[in-house]
Order: sequence, then structure tokens, then C-alpha cells
Amino acid sequence: MKELQNRFKAKTLILTHGDSDGICSGAIAKTAYPDAYVYFTNPVNLLDKLSLIENVKTLIICDIAIDERNCSELHAKLNELAKKCNLYYIDHHPLPESCQKENWFYHDTEVCSSELTYRFFEKRLNRDMRRIAIYGAIGDFCDNTPHVESWVKDWDKRNLYFQAGTLTQAILYKGREYEFKRKLLEPLSKDIIPSNIPELLELAREAAINEEKIRVFVKENVEVLENSAYVVNTNNSISKAAIYAASYGRREVGIAAEYREKNGAYDLSIRSRGEIDVNQILRSVASKFGGSGGGHPLAAGARIPEDSLNAFLRAFDKKLGKTHG
Repeated sequence: MKELQNRFKAKTLILTHGDSDGICSGAIAKTAYPDAYVYFTNPVNLLDKLSLIENVKTLIICDIAIDERNCSELHAKLNELAKKCNLYYIDHHPLPESCQKENWFYHDTEVCSSELTYRFFEKRLNRDMRRIAIYGAIGDFCDNTPHVESWVKDWDKRNLYFQAGTLTQAILYKGREYEFKRKLLEPLSKDIIPSNIPELLELAREAAINEEKIRVFVKENVEVLENSAYVVNTNNSISKAAIYAASYGRREVGIAAEYREKNGAYDLSIRSRGEIDVNQILRSVASKFGGSGGGHPLAAGARIPEDSLNAFLRAFDKKLGKTHG
């Protein structure tokens, strides 16, 4: 903890999410501020991490959703920090209804965080850093925005998707290995293509082989409800498993749940095939079972106490039917 506190005394600090969009956002921000220290966190832990910050001059937060449960407390802490430093909070997740926007908050749900971060710091960046923003957009299924579609024309689209796929597959395969992600972010901030970063191609290959195992497992173990399909304990990537649950369950919504013994709860990944806003439904249902959740209209996540999983799945499925029906 002491070492962490020392790192949080850096003059420029970047807090970002650990998925492909968060890593690309962090890389772009680090290009704008090369001396910054980068730390990976998430909505649940953000408030605790902010309490460790001392004497920072510039604080950049990328791709971290506002947690509904501590929105007011988080808002107060950020306002306090904004009086002492240059604060830039860049995000694209839907906001809780009670959330107040401030002039340090840069928010747009129609684009990914990588695109937002590039556009915000554009004057500090080489134009080629758009490529990193494109990788983040592809990894976050946000590559159909006007800016990204325009930027893609400057490169061979096939190579961009190869590089983005290599990066995203490797990141998903390494899971919560944050030291790997920190090392990965450094060459990205220098616009080194993913296929030239040591180990990344081999990791992407292993990820592709592993994904085939996920697909087969889900095909053989998927459970089907009236409006959704789910799979439990793949011991693998739940975001991938949720996609295949919807596919093999022949439903508009797929859910993958993985038990986390440390938390006594299940972590869930929920994917919509395009017709249903799972974020809104999840926010209204998860809290009734002592859980929490949220995300994007087509991709959301949740944490549900272990004793409530089955009841939650059925309540969520029922709400899907009422909303979609």
C-alpha cells in the first residue's frame, strides 16, 4: 500500500480502465503527458484510489463509469481535486440519473473513450496517434462513428483490424494481469503497432485457440430462458462466453456468470445482439438482489451475490420480456 501511495504522488497521474478501450485511452493520454504514471482501476475502486492522491498537478481519468452507489461521494471528491489540480474525466458510459456534469467532465455515450481522449488532447498529439484511437474503437465495438470512419481512410483498413484484433485478443487473454497491461501501454503510447510488441502475436494466437474452447463449451452447456440464454462457470472469458450464449441459445441477450470466491458473488457479462438496452434493465434489477451493474446499451456487467444468481437471472429475463415485448 505504501508503494501505491508513493506512485499516487506523481505530478501527472492517469487512471484508466483495463480493457482495450481503456488501455488505448491511457496510451493516448500518456503520449500527451509522457511523464505521467498510469494506474488501472475500475468503477467500484475509483473512489478509494482517489483518496490516495497527493499533490498531483494533472489528473486524467479515462473510460471509468460512474458507480451509481457512490455517485454523490465521488462527485464531491472530484470537485475537491478539481480545485487543486487540472482534472480531466473522459468517459462514454451512460450516467446515473443523479449524476451532475461539471466542466472537468468530458462525456459522450455515442463514441468510445479512445476517440474522446484523442479528440480532447489532439493539439498535443501526432496525427498518427489516431491509429491507437481506432484500435480502441474496434475493441469496444465503436468503430462506426463519423470520426473513426473518417480516420480509417488514412490507412489500409485490413491492417488496422488485424492490429486491433491482435491487441484486443491478447488483452482479453491476459485478464487481470495489470503489470502486463502497463508494459503494453508504454509502446502503444509511442505508436508502435501491436504486431511489433514482443509476445503479442503469440498471445493473440493462444487467445484464438482458447476462444474456440469457449465456443464449444457454451454450445454444449448453454441454458435457455424465455428471453435470454446463459452459461455459468466457463472458467474463461465471460465477455466472449456471453456472446456465444446469445448465439447458441438463439436469444437476443446472452449472459455469462463466473463465481468469484473472494467476493462470494458471481461476476456477469451481458451482451445484447442489438435490439435491447441491457444497461437500463440491469441497473433496475441488480440492486433488488443486493448486486450492482451497468455499462452500455449492448454490453454490460454485473456482480450478483452467489445466493441470488438464479433469482436474478429469472427476474432479469422477465424484465427483458416486458421491455422488448
